[in-house]
Amino acid sequence: MRPALRAARGFTLIEMLTALLVLSLLSLMSYRGLAAVLDARDHVRQETEKWQHVAAFFARFKRDVELVSPRPVRAADGSAPAWVGGRAASSQGQLEFSRFASNESTDTARRIGYGLNGKQEIELRLWPGLDLAPDAQPARYPVLAGVTTFELQFLGPALAWLDAWPVSPADPPLPRAVRVRIVLASGEEIVRIFALQS
Repeated sequence: MRPALRAARGFTLIEMLTALLVLSLLSLMSYRGLAAVLDARDHVRQETEKWQHVAAFFARFKRDVELVSPRPVRAADGSAPAWVGGRAASSQGQLEFSRFASNESTDTARRIGYGLNGKQEIELRLWPGLDLAPDAQPARYPVLAGVTTFELQFLGPALAWLDAWPVSPADPPLPRAVRVRIVLASGEEIVRIFALQS
């Protein structure tokens, strides 16, 4: 008697379809997971860049404020105070002041300003020197983009915060401190206070 040979058996159509369905579900879940990881990575990169720009702006502002000079400047229409800010600031911006040269000798003593331009950027304005020639225009450099609000307050001799400096001709050349408040287009509000050397 001849032993019955078992017929070689393969996968049935239902088993193949079930395996394909399971593999496609696994691939779809993997794709969605990878897409979520890539989206999260892009979001983290954008947030990191945003906060690096904010930190660089405040570092630059701090450095400039640390080099503030109490020296008034000569201008075409007479003289301008060493520090002019807030509502008292000229049409050039919200803050304008005289600054000494840095110890690294990479720049010179000059008049500088900070203000918010129409493109929602805080703009740094640099004049070539301290005393301003008639019709002298500053070089303008955007230092922080995506800003909806840029407000300054100044600590006066009576230790009260003022919206403008100088308030009267009897005020000292420099306030005791400056408070900077910015609101980013993404909604975050940042407030920093910088003491001035007197």
